[in-house]
Amino acid sequence: MVDLVNSSMREKVLAIEELMLQQPQLEIPVRHYFSDGVYAREITIPKGVLVTGKIHKYQQLNILSKGELSVWVDENKIERVKAPFTTVSPPGTKRIAYAHEESVWTTILATDETDIEKIEAYFIADTEKEYLEHIKVIEWHSSDRQ
Repeated sequence: MVDLVNSSMREKVLAIEELMLQQPQLEIPVRHYFSDGVYAREITIPKGVLVTGKIHKYQQLNILSKGELSVWVDENKIERVKAPFTTVSPPGTKRIAYAHEESVWTTILATDETDIEKIEAYFIADTEKEYLEHIKVIEWHSSDRQ
């Protein structure tokens, strides 16, 4: 069990998610939108629901267009936000949020791809290990150019 007092926020989120996965799961459908060079994935989070997001490999834009959430917004802070709210998430972001009221959250990514599986494979890491491997590849390519 993770020491929730002395662990990082990321470790706390992963530990909470592990406990959440032991409970019955609520299906939250994703709505997909495409425009020239832009892909948006939108979810509606019912009131009273705690959710965790995926690990994003690259920076992305997030918009809360409806509702009110307590959401992990930076390294050590959960903030209560109301729509309209927009934030830019850095690479590696994995959010946790509690919906105080029904809320609509949209993540916007720059891509010309329209195949959802390919988009997710490119932009999302399924595990912490996969994200850390992704970072190593990025760092290797960055050092190779210098």
